[in-house]
Amino acid sequence: MAYYGNLALRPERVEERERREQQPVHRNPSKSKAVRRRTIPIGEKLLYLAAVAAVVFVAGFIIFRYAQIYQINGEVQKKKQAIELATEQTKELQGEVDRLSDPARFKAWAEKKNLVPITDDAIKAEAIGDKNAVAMKR
Repeated sequence: MAYYGNLALRPERVEERERREQQPVHRNPSKSKAVRRRTIPIGEKLLYLAAVAAVVFVAGFIIFRYAQIYQINGEVQKKKQAIELATEQTKELQGEVDRLSDPARFKAWAEKKNLVPITDDAIKAEAIGDKNAVAMKR
């Protein structure tokens, strides 16, 4: 057999394998021991469980706080929108107040209703005896 760099085909290995196959294997069942893996002690298991529970608790608490912050931010955004809307309405209403309280508008309304303008003569209210006060022009 030719050896071209493949270790599986190396002549010494082939001969060694043939020799092993020819020799009978004698095993004594009483001497064979099953290899048992050592288990983790209960105290250590409980320690691991407590560590995992603590990590889960802290992670849950952090997620809960982030959810609260997200909810509060949503409420803040709603309040800001409500404030902006109220500000716009206030500006509109203030403009209407300015328009309605214009003295020229009052004067035009009074002329339309045929009201007489106030003169410089003062009107005075006087009580005569026990009777109610009467407004008189002097």
